[in-house]
Amino acid sequence: MRKSLGLGGFLTFLIVGTCAIEFAKNGHVNFVSALNIKNVLTMVGLYGILSLGQSFVIITGGIDLSIGSLCALIAVSTAVLMDRGNGLSPAIVLPAMLALSALIGVGHGLLVAKARIQPFVVTLCGLFFYRGIARLVAQDTSQGFGSAYGHLKWFGRGTLLDLVGGAKDASGMSWWETVLDCSPGPFLVLLVLAAIVAAYLHASAQGRHLFALGANEEGARFSGIRTDRLKITAYVLCSLLSGFGGILLAFKVNSLQASSFGNFHELYAIAGAVLGGCSLRGGSGNVLAILFGAAILRVLYNMVNILGIPSQLVYAVIGGAILIGVCVDEFFTRRAAVRAARG
Repeated sequence: MRKSLGLGGFLTFLIVGTCAIEFAKNGHVNFVSALNIKNVLTMVGLYGILSLGQSFVIITGGIDLSIGSLCALIAVSTAVLMDRGNGLSPAIVLPAMLALSALIGVGHGLLVAKARIQPFVVTLCGLFFYRGIARLVAQDTSQGFGSAYGHLKWFGRGTLLDLVGGAKDASGMSWWETVLDCSPGPFLVLLVLAAIVAAYLHASAQGRHLFALGANEEGARFSGIRTDRLKITAYVLCSLLSGFGGILLAFKVNSLQASSFGNFHELYAIAGAVLGGCSLRGGSGNVLAILFGAAILRVLYNMVNILGIPSQLVYAVIGGAILIGVCVDEFFTRRAAVRAARG
């Protein structure tokens, strides 16, 4: 909880600081406008889903570098099969793509748990393999959904206002319509998934076993925990959420290039999870903190654009913020360990 409060405070500091600097610089504040809030929350929702998936693997002491390429493979395959409304029904394609995502996770888990191959190597190979297959499926041409499947696109770009109806012109919106318009579908999906993941990780026996596995695999095995099965489960859940997130991202952008779609998404997922308190050594993590971590990343990205910072520096700003956050967290973790040792 202390980690979550700290991240929440840092997120608040970023928002307030950005608003103050923008007002002093331009005399107005666009950062908290309804349109900007909607855009930021949409991206928080989409990338937060990937961070939740990555957290399962990191908690066990592993890592998944294939998330971005997996997103591309699932998204492109979905677009090709549905073919702008002229292909297979979504009722067939979407479950099949989620099943494929889970099957890929099973493969990762078996290679890590049974073949004893390092997760870095397994998922790095997956990064290249899935990207190549995605390009083959798309034939290196742009794929998308066209004007079809408007009801499904809500999950990638819609808001609550789209569901209930209301004024579409911002100047004619009432306060409650503005609130609904600032509640994007991807963010709401993220909140639902976060509640499910939190219940699994923090309130179920298997969730506690995942933390035990990451903290001390040998000790967990001697305690009777089926560590191999847990590892496979973690990779399945990671790939399943990644595939689902890739589909939502596809509905958001609507036009997909297999060579570039999903690039760096695995790094955003890792960064959001690590910034949210998931130690790369395994054994720690908190869903609320992961949500804050994903939000901080997108706020930093948006802050660079709002404040007119050269776009070339966006990755430097994000990387610096992550490094500072991890260093601060490590400092307080070590200090707490020293205090505990002194009794």
